[in-house]
Amino acid sequence: MNRKNALISVYNKDGIADFARELVALGWTLYSSGGTARAIEAAGVPVQDVASLVGGEAILGHRVVTLSREVHAGILARDVAEDWAELEKRGIPWLGLVCVDMYPLKQEIQKDGSTSESIIEQTDIGGPTMLRSAAKSRRIVVCDGADRPRVIEWLKAGEPSAEEFLTELAAKAEATVADYCLASATYHGQGKYTGMVGERTLVCKYGENGYQVPAALYQANSEDPLAIHRFQLVAGTDPSFNNLCDTERLLQTATHIAATFDVNRGEVPLMAIAVKHGNACGVAIGHNAIELVREMVMGDPLAIFGGLVLLNFQVTEEVADTLLTHGMPEGKRRLLDGIIAPSFDDRTIEVLRRKGDKCRLIANPALEKLNRHSLDVAPRFRYVRGGLLSQPNYTFILDLNDPELAKIGQATLQQENDMLLAKSIGDTSNSNTIVIVRNGVLLGNGVGQQARVYGSQLAITRAETSQHSPMEAVASSDSFFPETDGVEALTQAGVKAIISTSGSVRDKEVIKFCEERGVVLYLIPDKNGRGFFGH
Repeated sequence: MNRKNALISVYNKDGIADFARELVALGWTLYSSGGTARAIEAAGVPVQDVASLVGGEAILGHRVVTLSREVHAGILARDVAEDWAELEKRGIPWLGLVCVDMYPLKQEIQKDGSTSESIIEQTDIGGPTMLRSAAKSRRIVVCDGADRPRVIEWLKAGEPSAEEFLTELAAKAEATVADYCLASATYHGQGKYTGMVGERTLVCKYGENGYQVPAALYQANSEDPLAIHRFQLVAGTDPSFNNLCDTERLLQTATHIAATFDVNRGEVPLMAIAVKHGNACGVAIGHNAIELVREMVMGDPLAIFGGLVLLNFQVTEEVADTLLTHGMPEGKRRLLDGIIAPSFDDRTIEVLRRKGDKCRLIANPALEKLNRHSLDVAPRFRYVRGGLLSQPNYTFILDLNDPELAKIGQATLQQENDMLLAKSIGDTSNSNTIVIVRNGVLLGNGVGQQARVYGSQLAITRAETSQHSPMEAVASSDSFFPETDGVEALTQAGVKAIISTSGSVRDKEVIKFCEERGVVLYLIPDKNGRGFFGH
């Protein structure tokens, strides 16, 4: 019997006629129905109606076409004599290739105005069933239009490494169906069910520690231009697991800064951000790239050693030289694990190389276009033993015009800008956090403390250790001050304006303390603006 029979049934008809034409040229007989058959016929490619296999036309308004034992017998038959004999007896062709995509269920779920009825109508049954049958029987199963040229080239090449190739296609089909069914379960379950189906795109040498093997990056089916897998390695070794974690944290900080300034000032400044262990250790914003890079690298010269840097502007030769040498002893270069930017001038790559190619240069043009819409809004998941936690993403943006923002005293324009920056940094650093900023530069980030006064003390210590005076600076707290001790530590160090939240039983004492010392205090209700992150 002929093995070269293909069943083609796709929702998205783009390119399907070209694929069909290539198959026919290779000796395949095509079966299809409905709109797919019409698209193929319109291109002058011969195709047979799948109804010839099932003994009748599509029924129930085309809801049932391929859900027949004849179609699935042709897909599921084993390559053994008795199965071949039964197919021949019943006049069923062996279906050696199945090219199927599914109704756009996810798009319908996300569409404004969609209803339960419209979503049910866009829930494919025949497509997933055929894909799973084809995957089980190791037919040539094509569920992604991008794989069609690969399949044609593979057929033309004589089907090399057939078992490996067919297994890869089968796994992709199963994953595609699993993702599709998960979307349906999540929608109809109204949050009772959740999860993610990801595709491995990068294997890391190890995880956080050398014994945590294997470790890998998996991409979800995301259109987000800032998704981690869309960042391209320009030079250097592949990013490590820790590099990828730091990249995610850098993106949270960068997008919060961008969104905050877009909302409050109508523009996004140039920014240079360095992180170490996920927390900002150097941040500067402004309009002069070289100047703010200098300020950023000197924010915490000790912590930035071996850190990761993100810029929202091109890395030129001058920028590269500043990153590596500003503030360093003569003849010494700053050690960085990686630099992330929209692009790199060709001349900078050699300048930035480290021995062993350990300085990763990573590019994504989308970094030049950050704005209020750049925040990550996808739900966040966190593994806990035996399951996972889920919550909405971090999307709070301080709005200085918010009627619920209480202002005790009036900050200057520069102080308000520093509040915007400090709040963005604090809301994307491990809580509890106190952040000190002056003139668009991070002076000290007191992260991860178990008492708010400790955060204040640590931020001051970090600033002073790096030769920065907190005099006339602004501080941000990611939640309210339960006592006046944290505010006292900040004001004694010279801080003149504070952005915090309200909600403490001692709010009045904190307000009075600041009023008596002439310290500007802005308060947003804790229920709205608490900035706990990575708790």
